[in-house]
Amino acid sequence: MSTWLWGPWITRVPRGRVKPFPCVALFLLAWVEITSPTWAGSENGTGNRSWRIVSELSAEDLTQFDPRTDTPRHSRFPYLPAEPYPFTPPYTAEEMGYRMMEFTQRPRWSCALANLFGSISSEGALLGLGRAVNLIAYTGDNGAGEELTKKPGEEVYRQLTQQLFPPESYTSQTLVIRYRTDQEFVKKEDMFSYSPTLRRVRHQNSMRRNDRFPQMAMTLDDASGRSAWEYDWTLLGTDVLVETVRFPVTRPRVTITHADGTYQERVTKDLKIMGDDYPHYTPGNGVKCYVLEARTRADWLPDYHASRVLFWLEQHSFLPLRTETYDREGKLSRVEVRMTKMVNAGLGERGYSPFIQVYWDLATDILTYNIRDGVRLMQWSPLDMTTYFSPDFMRRAWYLVPLRSYLGIEQPEEFYLRPGLELGKFPDHRSIQLPDALADRIRAQDVAGRLVFTEQASVVSMPPQGKRGQ
Repeated sequence: MSTWLWGPWITRVPRGRVKPFPCVALFLLAWVEITSPTWAGSENGTGNRSWRIVSELSAEDLTQFDPRTDTPRHSRFPYLPAEPYPFTPPYTAEEMGYRMMEFTQRPRWSCALANLFGSISSEGALLGLGRAVNLIAYTGDNGAGEELTKKPGEEVYRQLTQQLFPPESYTSQTLVIRYRTDQEFVKKEDMFSYSPTLRRVRHQNSMRRNDRFPQMAMTLDDASGRSAWEYDWTLLGTDVLVETVRFPVTRPRVTITHADGTYQERVTKDLKIMGDDYPHYTPGNGVKCYVLEARTRADWLPDYHASRVLFWLEQHSFLPLRTETYDREGKLSRVEVRMTKMVNAGLGERGYSPFIQVYWDLATDILTYNIRDGVRLMQWSPLDMTTYFSPDFMRRAWYLVPLRSYLGIEQPEEFYLRPGLELGKFPDHRSIQLPDALADRIRAQDVAGRLVFTEQASVVSMPPQGKRGQ
């Protein structure tokens, strides 16, 4: 058996045949369509739902969107738009994709930060919990714009990761050198690791972009960012997100580290998607987003694990707040959600930093979190670059920037909830299929307000099958 979710309803269909709805189900379906806020509306069918397809966009939205697909090309790199980055409105869907490159899993400017990470299985086992300090050094301060001007094979940044936890990994270190890529130069990274047990630095084989990290729900592309020129871009419409990262009811407060080293206790339900200083919230603290579809280009990414990726991009900075990856058969395979905040105000909209990211791999039902806390701006000199960000420096095990964070997970009950499925939105582009056991765990989770694991789902009181689970 498998569970199909299409739009705001849930129904079970045996494999291999179509099961007709009974009369009661038809009545319930009609009732959901009429009364649900997602579908209730005025004559044009938009009503109160948060999302709009392109044909429903307002005149204001259309002033920011350029529907052309044949824009002039760059003279040096014909796969880039001719207009200089960061472009000017109105933006094509492709230009929005390039603007999104500004925001990867790490800030686009030199800094030091506390890096916390870990995963949880569907059985409730905590996997690979860790804490580290990341030192990040860019060759310039123009972010994605600088990367676009580099030659393929030139260096984009260096990141030195110094492990703090678990105890057995203390003084273990990793150095990553990230490169500009194209069709000829395809290697994204060089990685060197130091083990205190072996007391040696080793040059690691490059990770394949299709592979997930061990005991995690994310791939190399999720971690290092995607190159816009590897995809064909289409604007699906707009949406308003009111929730991304979901805290459990068992974690009502957290302690956040600021750049100056001070700490602040916050009520989790008061944390906002774009941070406290964001000026564009809708009533109810929603964030307006463009929704883009990126289809994988076979000539750039042959045999890639994803056929397409959907992005929810905040409309002013183009920061991705939600990402959905669809496998080669077109099924939803992975969801990433983000919470951010302004850290480098001098850069304007470029100054938003990754804060909390949650990844969900649907096939394994593994959840992974990645936290960037206590982000501290740094100015690395050329001497610093050659001294600290080199393989040989790792042997010394010197911790250059002491940073502490208290945002890590210690118990399974504290783990973030699975991201919402945002049912009913863009149904022509989002077909979601879930195994029965996973659908049961999702419904149980939403009733309990925390993760419910495989052995617990059957004993939790769950809503009827016909109700919306998210």
